[in-house]
Amino acid sequence: MLWGGGVLGLMVLIAVAAPWLGTVDPQLIDPAARNAMPWTQGEITAEASESVPFTFRFGTDSLGRDVYSRTLYGARVSLIIGAAVTTLAIALGLIVGLLAGSIGWFDAIVMRVLDGLMAIPPILLALALVALWGSGLWTVILAIAIPEFPRVVRLVRAVTLTLSAEPYVQAAMALGVPLSRRLWRHILPGTLPALIVQGSYIAASAILIEAILSFLGIGIPPEIPTWGNIMAQGRTLFRVFPHNILFPGLFLSLTILAINVMGDGLRDELDPRLARAI
Repeated sequence: MLWGGGVLGLMVLIAVAAPWLGTVDPQLIDPAARNAMPWTQGEITAEASESVPFTFRFGTDSLGRDVYSRTLYGARVSLIIGAAVTTLAIALGLIVGLLAGSIGWFDAIVMRVLDGLMAIPPILLALALVALWGSGLWTVILAIAIPEFPRVVRLVRAVTLTLSAEPYVQAAMALGVPLSRRLWRHILPGTLPALIVQGSYIAASAILIEAILSFLGIGIPPEIPTWGNIMAQGRTLFRVFPHNILFPGLFLSLTILAINVMGDGLRDELDPRLARAI
């Protein structure tokens, strides 16, 4: 878990410090430096129209844009989408799951709708929603959050049903404690460990789906650097200039791996049964 948290913290630091760590504007196009290999010495045009020496650390793409700077700025979009999707899916799923586990008629209606929604593969549903609503940051966030939302609802509903059978919850019900207070005081705290672990998997899935959508050209607009966009724009020349896909793909893989490792560690720490087994 420490390894995963450390790598994820490093990615967050890179995303925040991208304007200072980046060596050049990620949108700067230099036709004279197209498809430069990593650590190639070159020149860029300064504001005074004078060329200055420059090192392309990760090389350049087919338009002469610096892959290093674009990769750093791409971390911003991916992490923002991962955090936003996780927050949105958990916030909505928590409310609906608590109500579904406590109100019989609401549960019967909502769960049948969500069962139908879960029958559609997440990536296909996200593709359909983006095609329907158009590309954009918030469109991608909503398109990824909607397929993740039913899984959170089912998780919270299962925990709610389990906790509702506990003696202390039954005692509160016998004393006439209102449903809202029972959910807030007795049920909600018990759902948090499972939600924290589920949130880590949602974040990793959201980052991966965003990269897939951008790679297919229907996610984030091409002018915004993301890891998926960078790899999509370099796929046609991958055999000749593999650095266009190698470096953003490496950042993407490390981030997803770190989140999954951290999620597994949190599961082991927060689940008392696993803690006793260890």
